Amino acid sequence: MGKVAVGVAVIGAAAVCAAAALIVRHRMRCSSRWARAMAIVRELEEKCGSPEAKLKQVADAMTVEMHAGLASEGGSKLKMLISHVDNLPTGDEEGVYYALDLGGTNFRVLRVELGGKTGGIVSQEFAEASIPPELMVGTSEALFDYIAAELAKFITEEEEKYHPPPGRQRELGFTFSFPVMQNSINSGTLMRWTKGFSIDDMVGNDVVAELSKAMHRQGVDVHVSALVNDTIGTLAGGRFSNKDVAIAVIMGTGTNAAYVERAQAIPKWHGPLPNSGEMVINMEWGNFKSSHLPLTEYDHALDAESLNAGEQVFEKLISGMYLGEILRRVLLRMAEEAAFFGDEVPPKLKTPFVLRTPDMSAMHHDTSADLRVVSNKLKDIFEVSNTTLKTRRAVVELCNIIATRGARLAAAGIFGVLKKMGKDTSTGAEKTVIAMDGGLYEHYTEYRKCLENTLIELLGGDSSSSIAFEHSNDGSGIGAALLAASHSQYRNESS
Repeated sequence: MGKVAVGVAVIGAAAVCAAAALIVRHRMRCSSRWARAMAIVRELEEKCGSPEAKLKQVADAMTVEMHAGLASEGGSKLKMLISHVDNLPTGDEEGVYYALDLGGTNFRVLRVELGGKTGGIVSQEFAEASIPPELMVGTSEALFDYIAAELAKFITEEEEKYHPPPGRQRELGFTFSFPVMQNSINSGTLMRWTKGFSIDDMVGNDVVAELSKAMHRQGVDVHVSALVNDTIGTLAGGRFSNKDVAIAVIMGTGTNAAYVERAQAIPKWHGPLPNSGEMVINMEWGNFKSSHLPLTEYDHALDAESLNAGEQVFEKLISGMYLGEILRRVLLRMAEEAAFFGDEVPPKLKTPFVLRTPDMSAMHHDTSADLRVVSNKLKDIFEVSNTTLKTRRAVVELCNIIATRGARLAAAGIFGVLKKMGKDTSTGAEKTVIAMDGGLYEHYTEYRKCLENTLIELLGGDSSSSIAFEHSNDGSGIGAALLAASHSQYRNESS
């Protein structure tokens, strides 16, 4: 019995040792995996670094590209398109004006009633519609007939008090958020379609001419007074309520900027100088590119796999379309190389764009002790359950790294525009207001705060007091109506 007891004891001890060894190996493996995961995080943090000196290099590069784009067509990655908007709203506009807003698959008709010097915007009303998928790939006649029919319906249903006085036409501004070569304030040639539209017989045609023909077919008597994009509309909306607005920036799914330039400073401007001496420039800054931009392997891969490889590089770093996708790519690498979510890589983590920036924002803003929002998002989006608090904290840190880089680069872009305008060294006596719009700016609080604080950092104490941000909501719609008012065919007539 003694030998048996000893044998059992030996076997038991061996089993305990083996189990202990397994535990040690498991812990070592887990420790090694975690170390690898954190190495990936630290590497991302280093490559996304945006110290003040680098941001100033980006801003200088932006300024150089602005000069080049103004000098000649095709002289820069920045289009620097002349908008022909030389008469921004003053706040004195009066009357009823309309807007059509085609920004993508959604379409709106708006009516804005303006009350003059003291009235401001008296009333506004809009109707929304979705563009049927078949019209996105059909003919220009079918698309514009649909738009004109929606406008006709909107007008038919309005109260009689909005009817124009005898002898006058209704006037509208048309927000057409596709690449257009502007020929005048109310004419422009479509350069190419984006956002899923592909109507071959429209490219190269005048957008306003096509709309006017459709309105005639639908029996709608409306004059198109302004053709604009959403960034120009945001600038107009901001200027209507604040005379110091001189820059507009859209930070949403995409991004763009516009600003007020001295007409004499535009070498490629060949027409008569506007009475105001100023011209609004549509920068199309999403296409900005510079060797100073802090690009990572994730950015290079995203760009290479996109439909517009090599284009819109700045937009791919800072806008809402791409921030969540960059995060997904980092998480996928961590899952593959460091078993970040367990031994198996979650299949849904391999799906491009499955992680949207609003979801990233929600995780970034999670202040609960157990980061339950992060836990729920990982479960809902990637079907990853039972994550540790340590894992969830790492996800929040990644959100912060990616959003911070985007926001700081956006601020550097704005700083570059201010430098071009000579507004980067202004004192508090001369105000420059930046009208901001877009869901990323409006809803991603950490991004917005970082952007604004970074611009203050770049400007320095004395100059930062002269710069202010203002949220100009719905510039794409109301701004177009305001530009119809400021460029009205009746504006030189006495009321």
